[in-house]
Amino acid sequence: MDPRILTDRPRHEFYFDAEGCHITELSNSGRDEALSIARARVAPGVTTAWHFLRSITERYVILSGTGLVEVGDGQPTAVGTDDVVIIPPHCRQRITNTGGQDLLFLALCTPRFRTEYFTLCDKSGNGVN
Repeated sequence: MDPRILTDRPRHEFYFDAEGCHITELSNSGRDEALSIARARVAPGVTTAWHFLRSITERYVILSGTGLVEVGDGQPTAVGTDDVVIIPPHCRQRITNTGGQDLLFLALCTPRFRTEYFTLCDKSGNGVN
């Protein structure tokens, strides 16, 4: 891989309806299959949909706000600024914004996020899409 500095690509926030949050892709292209980076924004009081990523490990790095994250069969866990959540492939997940301001976090996916690997699921972890 050649060194790269990505400064001139378009960045726009979009609403990812399937999950229920706003996403800004910071880096996600076929030129770097190993990693994608997105900034996620969850509005106050909103809980994202139960989902999992096939073949992708995801990490949340909380930038600001407070939330309650649920991963796999683990207990809901309060998260805040600078916390890191590691989510293995095929592991159901969702996050709730428990604060009065937007919950912002980076979503780092290895390998990179691809929509076809996103699967909505019920609470038992069974895929529904």
